[in-house]
Amino acid sequence: MNIFPAIDLIDGCAVRLFKGDYSKKTVYSDDPVSVAKGFAKAGAEYIHIVDLDGARDGSNANIETVRRIVAESGLKAEIGGGIRTKEAIEKYLDLGVMRVILGTAAVTDEEFLKASVRDYGEKAAVGVDIKDGFVAIKGWTETSQLGCFEFCEKLEGLGVKTVICTDISKDGVMSGTNIELYKQLSERFSMDIVASGGVSSIENVRTLAEMNMYGAILGKALYTGAIDLKEALAAAEVAK
Repeated sequence: MNIFPAIDLIDGCAVRLFKGDYSKKTVYSDDPVSVAKGFAKAGAEYIHIVDLDGARDGSNANIETVRRIVAESGLKAEIGGGIRTKEAIEKYLDLGVMRVILGTAAVTDEEFLKASVRDYGEKAAVGVDIKDGFVAIKGWTETSQLGCFEFCEKLEGLGVKTVICTDISKDGVMSGTNIELYKQLSERFSMDIVASGGVSSIENVRTLAEMNMYGAILGKALYTGAIDLKEALAAAEVAK
């Protein structure tokens, strides 16, 4: 299983939100490039970046910070948040980003989603953010009428290769991740599933790895010291 240490960006700073609530923000570093270099030093191969400003308003406000993270850390990066146009996709891919993650636009603009999968293939992933069983959009500030499994069936049918699935109720709470959700997703779909939200212990990492998940995103647990990145990388090797 692949480990994706996460950096969430607001105003160029590395932050974490509590259950996606922008009013409950903790700033962990005003130098996210150094944070990314620390991940690389610990042995990480990948990094998961979210532009929270972009997720909320559709801008690419933190693109210069993303450019520096990619250029200076050497990590293979995936980026989500505010990617709602072909121009935005190409901006990030031109920076050397491995994969872009479509969120709101994948839900609200099916033609854009189809074109992105057609034109960019595996470089276009989709973020499936779940709130009370339904897919949330616009930085988790709104909930659509699409159910989680219904949406994933649609994505698989369109040829999407990678899905990053977040249980919002678990995100930033440090109460453990939604193992049952990821078990169901991995059993029902052949796409690469990345678990996100609430991965807060080495036991969570081991369980997900043993389920042959493609990846797991580590956020707040790294910043608080609840999980040691080197230990998580070792635990994830179970299912590489």
